[in-house]
Parts: sequence; C-alpha cells; structure tokens
Amino acid sequence: MKHFRKLLAKIKKADEKFNLIQSGDKIVIGISGGKDSIVLFEALRTYKRYSKKDFTLYPVILDLGFSGFDASSYTAFFKEREYDLIVNDSRDVSKILSVQKEKQGLQKLPCSICSRMKKAAINEVANKLGANKVAFAHHIDDALETLFMNMIGGGRFATFSPQMYLERAEITFIRPLILVDEKLIIRVQKDLKLPLLPYNCPNENKTRRDDIKSLLNAIYKKYPEAKTNFELMLINDKEFDLWYKDYATLINDDCVIVKVTTPAHFNDALYIRYKVFVEEQNIKVEDEYDANEKDYTSLVLYVKGNKAATIRYKYDALARRAYLGRIAVLKEYRGLKLGMTLITYVEQKLSVKYRPLTFHIGGQSHLLKYYESLGYKRVGESYMDAGILHYHFEKKVI
Repeated sequence: MKHFRKLLAKIKKADEKFNLIQSGDKIVIGISGGKDSIVLFEALRTYKRYSKKDFTLYPVILDLGFSGFDASSYTAFFKEREYDLIVNDSRDVSKILSVQKEKQGLQKLPCSICSRMKKAAINEVANKLGANKVAFAHHIDDALETLFMNMIGGGRFATFSPQMYLERAEITFIRPLILVDEKLIIRVQKDLKLPLLPYNCPNENKTRRDDIKSLLNAIYKKYPEAKTNFELMLINDKEFDLWYKDYATLINDDCVIVKVTTPAHFNDALYIRYKVFVEEQNIKVEDEYDANEKDYTSLVLYVKGNKAATIRYKYDALARRAYLGRIAVLKEYRGLKLGMTLITYVEQKLSVKYRPLTFHIGGQSHLLKYYESLGYKRVGESYMDAGILHYHFEKKVI
C-alpha cells in the first residue's frame, strides 16, 4: 500500500497547490477502461474519506462505437464499491471520425477531433447530472508529452492546465493526478489489482503521442536527470523566462487577454474605460482616472485583434484579498460574456497561487444579479462612487 499512499499524497499536494476540489463539488470522473482512470477513481474515492471534503463522484464511461467495447465487468466492479457506472451512448463519435478520415484522406482516425468530441460528450453528461467539475486522469507524463507535441508540431510552449474553466459548458476540468508519474500509477494498479478493459482504440501505438513518448524515454535513458528536471520545469514559475512571460493568454481562436505592459496597451485600457464610464455613464474624467493606477495590474481583452474589454486588479498578501475593478466592455462587444471571461481569468490566475482568498468587487448596484450569477455575494453597506450607487461584492475561495 506504500505506492497508493504516495499517490494519495501527490493528489493532496496537487489539490492544495492548484485548488482542485472543494466541499459541495459534484465531480464526473472520465473512465476509459485504462489504468489511469481506474486508479484516479480509486484514489478520489479514498481521498474523499480522509480529506474532510464532502464531494460527490460520478464515474462515466463513453461508448464511442469502437468494436470490442463491453463495460459489463466494470459495472460490477463499481457496484461493489457502491457506485453506479454511467455508460453513455456516444457511438456517433466513431461514425463521425470515419467520415472525417475519408474526407481528409488520412491514414488513421483524427485524434484531435476524437478528443474534442469526447470532452463535449462528457460535458453533456455532467450538465445532465448537475455536476460542476469533470476529473480527467491525465498525469505529469501526459503533460510533458503534450508540451513536446506543442513545441515540435505547433510552435507553442504550452501544455494542459491542472484546472481549466470552460465558460460555454460551465464546467471546470480538473486533473488530480497532475503531479503523479505514470510508473507510480502502474504500480498502484497492480498492487490493488484494479481491473482494466481491453484497449479498443483503432489508433493504438500509431499516434504522434506514442512517438513523443518514445522520444522522451530515449532522453531519460541518456540523461537520467532529465525526467526530474522536466517535472520541476512545469511548476517552477520563478525560473520561467520566455520572451512573452506573463504577457498574453490566448482564450480561443478569436480572443486574447493581454497584460498591460506597454503605453499602447495602457492607452487601449483607458480608451475602453473612457467610452464606457465617461461617455456612456457621464462619470467625470478626474473620478475615472485616479492616482492608484500603478498599484493595479490591468488587462485588455482583444477580439480578432480589436480592443474590446478591460479589467484591473491587485492582490493584498497580508489580507489575502484580491480587488477587482474598472471592468468595462465596449458596447459593440456586449453579449459575448467578455466581462465574465476577464473576471474568471483573474480568479483562476490568483486562486491557483493563493488560498484562502477573498475576491472583492465594488460594483454598480444595477449589476447585482450579474455578480450574484458569478458567485459573488453582496456585503456591507451601499455607497456612492462618482455619483452612482455601488455595492460591495465578495467571493471566498478556501
């Protein structure tokens, strides 16, 4: 059991470092039939007992329509542990992949499309169950492989995050095994004799990921210290030193959030605030632009290269509080949830590093229901600012 205890300790560390699980969470676990997901289920089932966090687990497996799929043995396994395995009919996935393979003239089924469709399918199940999170069994070796795939094939220094909020699906992806390496997972699966399903992916051992895995194993063999240093690299933010460090974050193909570091970006932020607060709301210029600008970090959200929205924030380490304000969206970009995107971005950026943490927004009173929909609660007395009635809003992250 020492391997299992070691794995649980790594899950606890990831939970504490990346703020993955809270009491009240309803978490769908994506079950694939492989070693990673069955170990994740067994670990979270155990972690629930001793973490003093009251959360609910829903194991879900997708029938993607590939030949050989049979989850009956797994259904019995989960029943023994007093869980109902949800088998979701997603057989359209294999049909669509086959069509795309022929249409694009590919030698094998397109993995990227399959991945997106699986995420969409499991999000749909999560929404039906009223779950707020989906847990995937990606581990640190997966993260390193993805990093090298993006560098080699995509020209990007990027990998997946320990947690990620999907705005449209209103689901947070979490990866509790993010600090666990594959060898430890293999040991735990064998120690606990956890059952596996036959691997039925038609692309077995034929993917770019398999190639990258072989490449990394060759590096580890020649340079034994590389594995430890690569793992450290992913969490060593103090030594992260690329050209655009802390500069820009791509939200999707159309939207990018840029940290204000140049006069041009600062002017864009001020322009947005001028159009919204001064021109639309008749706030005096001297009330809008104050002497505290230098104390805040400002962000600008661009849509297809055009300035669209802005926010500023600051973090008080002693009080463990983050103050968000000057949230503005240009009129022509309203209805796209850009304000929510910026608020959520700041929340995730700070809550991953600091906890417990209280977020504070001094918001205009007519936005009461809007801020409540984002999880904020009105606190304290109302007040007037620039001639407009405001409320204090707070959200606590424990």
